[in-house]
Amino acid sequence: MTDYDTYGSSTHTASELVHLVTGHLDVVFTERESYYRGVYHLAQGTYGRIEIQPNAIPGDDDQDDLYTPEHPSARVLLLTNTPTPEPTLHARLGTISGLVHLGRESW
Repeated sequence: MTDYDTYGSSTHTASELVHLVTGHLDVVFTERESYYRGVYHLAQGTYGRIEIQPNAIPGDDDQDDLYTPEHPSARVLLLTNTPTPEPTLHARLGTISGLVHLGRESW
């Protein structure tokens, strides 16, 4: 089973959140670019896969679409993908001011 968690922030930019998460989790992010998602940041390590990206992603009609339209106030998203539930990861992310847990899916 894999856990997918979504966090959002309306107060931080993507680069600010990368800096904050790096300090809390001791991970290294690399910047990536995707036609579908735009510029995002990726870290892989002890906790699994962590991605930070804007909620606004490039749309087909030259208008931005929301990656999570159910959370329009979240300007920046933090997405985690872990092979099992990671309570330590979620506890550490929970200490970051302005970062809100938006949801979890397990498959």
